[in-house]
Amino acid sequence: MDKRRLGQGLEVSAMGLGCMGMSEFYAGRDDAESIATIHRALDLGVTLLDTADMYGVGRNEELVGRAIRGRRDQVVLATKFGNVRGADGSFQGVNGRPDYVRQACEASLKRLGVDVIDLYYQHRVDPNTPIEDTVGAMADLVRQGKVRFLGLSEAAPATIRRAHAVHPIAALQSEYSLWSRDPEDEVLPTVRELGIGFVAYSPLGRGFLTGQYKRFEDFAPDDYRRNSPRFQGDNFQRNLDLVARIEEMARAKGCTPAQLALAWVMTRGPDVVPIPGTKRRRYLEDNVGALSVSLTADDRAAIDAACPPGAAAGTRYPEAGMQAVNR
Repeated sequence: MDKRRLGQGLEVSAMGLGCMGMSEFYAGRDDAESIATIHRALDLGVTLLDTADMYGVGRNEELVGRAIRGRRDQVVLATKFGNVRGADGSFQGVNGRPDYVRQACEASLKRLGVDVIDLYYQHRVDPNTPIEDTVGAMADLVRQGKVRFLGLSEAAPATIRRAHAVHPIAALQSEYSLWSRDPEDEVLPTVRELGIGFVAYSPLGRGFLTGQYKRFEDFAPDDYRRNSPRFQGDNFQRNLDLVARIEEMARAKGCTPAQLALAWVMTRGPDVVPIPGTKRRRYLEDNVGALSVSLTADDRAAIDAACPPGAAAGTRYPEAGMQAVNR
């Protein structure tokens, strides 16, 4: 497995594993298969595991903690705080206050069963707390040895600059894929100027770019994607047309659509690390196969022409979710 560097000194596998869907948002939960998937990822050389305290209201961190027990030295463990949820799963807002940062970290360490978190992200920026205060508290955790590197998620360029001035930020995480290319406008140039790595979540468009979904009814009743504008109404068919182009190019390359989409993300720069999520070993192995797909300059030009920035129909979150990104 090739390695890539996030910020100054954090070395990770060229592809990570997003663990969110193992516990929530996508239908079906099988902890045994999820743990087997994490173990297989480690066997394949994937080191970066991504979770958050809000996923499954803490259950995902507990699951990841069980999976890495006895294999901690093989893992670069990333988790996040800031999206607050009640015990019943209700969303209670974003909290970046220093006292909450300390409290959230202690709770995550306990659920994960570890002494230190390798990469600790603020999941969403709290508009009511100066970023300097939040990152200052995060920096205290680094000095205390509870966290190694700091990250932000879905932060705007100005916020990234202010945060980085308080303490070096190793990684900025945002949605990035063939149908979510917004970071190319301002975020990617900003993090590159500052020497910050970029972690791409949902690099397969929440599974849509795999070509597996052909009808809205393919999603289970409790699947998060039923509430996403990109999967609703006329947007669904318009986005299917994009996927058809990807499928055609993948056939020509002798790879799967998922592999083509992931290979494209990895060509965006040596500082870009995708973290496709899956809870099944067979999809994990397909994703890792993208590392063997080589895209020529002509391939990349054809992909860009087929899926230019702004091509996807619909926003990536409902209105309330969109208000929490890029701030």
